[in-house]
Amino acid sequence: MHFYDILKYSTTSHDIVAEKMETTMRNILRKLSVLALGSLALCTAHAADVQWPERPIKFIIPFTPGGVTDNTARLLATLLEPHLGQPVIVENRPGAGGSIGVEAAARQTPDGYTMVYGTQGTQGANLALYKKVGYDPIADFVPVYGVSESPLVLVINPNRPFKTVPELIAYAKANPGKLNYGSAGAGTGTHLTAEMFQMVTGTKMTHIAYKGSSPALTDLMAGNVDLMFDYPAIVLPLVNGKKLTALAVTANKRLASAPDVPVISEFGLTGAESSSWGAVFVPAKTPPAIVKKLADAIEKAMVDPQMVKNNQKYGSIPMTGMRDQKLGDFVKTEMVRWRDLVQKSGASLE
Repeated sequence: MHFYDILKYSTTSHDIVAEKMETTMRNILRKLSVLALGSLALCTAHAADVQWPERPIKFIIPFTPGGVTDNTARLLATLLEPHLGQPVIVENRPGAGGSIGVEAAARQTPDGYTMVYGTQGTQGANLALYKKVGYDPIADFVPVYGVSESPLVLVINPNRPFKTVPELIAYAKANPGKLNYGSAGAGTGTHLTAEMFQMVTGTKMTHIAYKGSSPALTDLMAGNVDLMFDYPAIVLPLVNGKKLTALAVTANKRLASAPDVPVISEFGLTGAESSSWGAVFVPAKTPPAIVKKLADAIEKAMVDPQMVKNNQKYGSIPMTGMRDQKLGDFVKTEMVRWRDLVQKSGASLE
């Protein structure tokens, strides 16, 4: 073989070997990079699990101060502090049936330092009541823990000719549109529960919307309104004072605070159950370790004597064990249920 041919062959062989070595090194570096990133992710998750929380946590309540929802959420914030080791700062951001505050929460950094108190309105009915809601209850949030639910009580003016649920239904069917019912406002639980009752019973009554429960109940006691659905903490004192008569509770079992008032299903009205519920959510993509730690803390707070007393005071029922995916599935069901009800009732806030 000629000298130049040998030189050319040697050079080519060297290039091939060098190329193979370079490819091998690239593969090794690529694998090391993947391992390093994986280790970094594990370390980050571990750090979040161990170190969170390191500063105060913001708790958005999307309603005005006062009332059952706000008081319950505020108490929860107080009870969480010893379990988390950091202050939980309440921030009221009301408006649009709670949608404004919930939308604000959805836009926060998913680092575990913002949580929001969602309800059957903000996570369900509002999507049908308002033409534009700036968040998705499923895609934009991680469900953490269900706090409590409060059924409603069907109350009537004591001077009405019907004294039981069957008598009320019979009267309403014999006089379609004649009976009127009050509510705390269009789209509220007091309104939609009455709409649900009419759908289940096949009756037709006239809705009179008020700006809050107080004026509606005042007219009910005065005889200007025939009936109303409202929450136990609000109406039971009036029932005990003989100013109103309670016909039924929209719960699955009788209330400890009103054991003599039958539940709606006792009259064969399946599907007429209704309750206002509240639960804690955090922005989507919040690390699972943080979500678990927060849910565990809420679970401990829920059995605190102060929370037990609070639920008894307001006639609320703890949503025991309603956390994580179970809460997520519940929200999906509620979205469909309230959407269908709103669409059938024709209720709208815009």
